[in-house]
Amino acid sequence: MSHDYDIIIIGGGMVGAAIAAALGQEAPSLKVAVVEAFAPNEINPKEIIDLRVSALTRASENILRRLGAWEGVLSRRASPYSRMHVWDASGDVHGRTNAAGAGMPWSGAGTIHFDAEELGEPNLGHIVENRVTQCALWDRLRTLKNVELLCPATPTAIEWRDDHAVVQLEHGTAIKARLVVGADGGQSRVREWAGIGSHGWMYDHKALVATVRTELPHQATAWQRFLPTGPLAFLPLADGSCSIVWSTQPEIADRLVEMSEADFLRELGEAFDHTLGAVTFTGPRAAFQLQLRQTDRYVAHRMAVAEDAAHRIHPLAGQGVNLGLLDGASLAQVILEAHAKGKDVGSLSVLRRYERWRRTENLPMLAAMDGFKRLFGSRSAPLRVARNLGLNLTNAATPLKNHLALRGMGLGGGDLPSLARPLPY
Repeated sequence: MSHDYDIIIIGGGMVGAAIAAALGQEAPSLKVAVVEAFAPNEINPKEIIDLRVSALTRASENILRRLGAWEGVLSRRASPYSRMHVWDASGDVHGRTNAAGAGMPWSGAGTIHFDAEELGEPNLGHIVENRVTQCALWDRLRTLKNVELLCPATPTAIEWRDDHAVVQLEHGTAIKARLVVGADGGQSRVREWAGIGSHGWMYDHKALVATVRTELPHQATAWQRFLPTGPLAFLPLADGSCSIVWSTQPEIADRLVEMSEADFLRELGEAFDHTLGAVTFTGPRAAFQLQLRQTDRYVAHRMAVAEDAAHRIHPLAGQGVNLGLLDGASLAQVILEAHAKGKDVGSLSVLRRYERWRRTENLPMLAAMDGFKRLFGSRSAPLRVARNLGLNLTNAATPLKNHLALRGMGLGGGDLPSLARPLPY
């Protein structure tokens, strides 16, 4: 193991690995270290699909293609989807009370439907296990001679000096670099050691996740039903099952995790209005707290943060990982351009460009998802009427609907990093 690097990345998850791959393949003269406590376990095709999956957009696919990792994703398992169907269901006319939050006065249902064929695209995106993406990126990192995977390794402290930073690892090893990147999640220790705070709030929601099977085929469609207590998504998987993300009140989520399988299947089927028939199977269930959070700064002296270390977002549109990969591609681009000009890649004058770029892009998305959460979570009758009308009008306005779809896929609007831009075919 070397002790001197140009860049040390703390966190070898999807975003940290993507940053390392971008720097490693584009600038062989840069020495990059990735510090990670746990290597991802290789995928066993016979195992049930992991609880944690992401809906990767076309922009994220472009990043992974340019990094030489997309084939590794496809060779494991990835689930393209060609349609998305979203609708609002505000109550139950029978007045029953269940985990779906029934018992509300019926206000009519708004709906919107997206179809890749209408856009001239092969699909709208891919549902991919987070571990699949990480494994594919680690495969790529192992081919890059200037990238060193320090795993298992855990940082215990960082000392910030004028021209470099020193990262202390457990067992007494110290490594140094001109720049330390924190891609170490929402409880980022890199951010903490740099003295950077964050602001935001916890939602009154937890997200329950599980892999389920249904009586009817999912039709390669991502389904999302907005319930009075929060959105319920069924995401199609290649083996015919679905990954669900059910955002609901914490006490309901905890009860859903603990209840018997038979009761859970019944509650889930009712909440989804039996859109795909009966829910016939569920794998393990887990729930995690939801929050919106934005770090006060993305950069400081000889450090930068990305992905969940920089921001947390409500999962109703599945944009968390995609924003993180765009962070990573943008940071890598800023570093590579500075390196090509002989600049100090850890200087604030270089890193502030990354901060301005990504804060400008991320803040509107965080605000929009927070707004959607509040709009569709409201029990106000006038708001229910307005949002249903808005869904139906947008669904009928094809140009507007297609623009929204392309923007969601990362194909229209925004200041995209080079790695994320459409590939020539």
